[in-house]
Amino acid sequence: MANNRVKIFSCSASKDLAEKIAASYGQELGNVEVQRFSDGEFTTVFNETVRGCDVFLIQSTVPPTDNMFELLLMIDAAKRASARKIIAVIPYYGWARQDRKDQPRVAIGAKLVTNLLEAAGVDRVMTMDLHADQIQGFFEVPVDHLFASSLFAPYLKSLNNDNIIIAAPDAGGSKRASAYAKYLHTDLALCYKQRKKANEISSMTIIGDVKGKDVVIIDDMVDTAGTLTKSAQLFIEHGAKSVRAICTHAVLSGPAYERIENSVLEELIVTDTIPQKRECEKIKVLSVADMFADIMKKAINFESISEHFVFANQ
Repeated sequence: MANNRVKIFSCSASKDLAEKIAASYGQELGNVEVQRFSDGEFTTVFNETVRGCDVFLIQSTVPPTDNMFELLLMIDAAKRASARKIIAVIPYYGWARQDRKDQPRVAIGAKLVTNLLEAAGVDRVMTMDLHADQIQGFFEVPVDHLFASSLFAPYLKSLNNDNIIIAAPDAGGSKRASAYAKYLHTDLALCYKQRKKANEISSMTIIGDVKGKDVVIIDDMVDTAGTLTKSAQLFIEHGAKSVRAICTHAVLSGPAYERIENSVLEELIVTDTIPQKRECEKIKVLSVADMFADIMKKAINFESISEHFVFANQ
């Protein structure tokens, strides 16, 4: 049943997912529009009252930067329209890869984004599978950090395959992959990679025995799919029976689709935190709509959301 105190709005980049979330929540999306000037400048306008309401704004902050700025404008508009609470639902949190200074004289984009969101007036943030867990600590407002493992783990169990081995595509993903391995009572393998610059791999090696195994690579995102497809090929060369991958955020930029289609991957399982640019037979999409809708309801009703974090804390 609709709650007149709760309003759900979608920004431009996440309309399909927002519609699914609103339907699962039991409400229709609110009426908001983006008005554009001839030079490309734009503003956001709520075409219904939000005074005294708890306002959910749904937007994955994928490129271009307009998507981030649109969310900021909507937060500001809601604040100036006297919304009671403003909750930014950001299924894919852009700039999360810039979580630290990994070389001299670079920006920490993830921290800058948190500053912008808070300056705009956000009261709470809901997101999924941050590239770096410490980004939660960048905020001075509550952050609900969800894990797609709540969807992926049951899917893996449904395969009824006792020959699975979980793999991490790099050292940074070993903690995430280890949680899956522990949950599924399987062994763990690691693909160690070295980079000379972003999106380019200089060398890769396999740690662990994958011979005769059905490998499942676990990662938080797939961008150009270079790491993913090369590691899949390397696992096959080391005797793996098959390779599939699970990645929460399907960024899929540049030659990603072609690489996946021409790779040895049996399938790539992703979520709909980012809309797909086109269809691919090897890509299976699981929806996060019900999970976000449930978290939103619990937040409004001041209920515990601990059940969504059991797997992550194993």
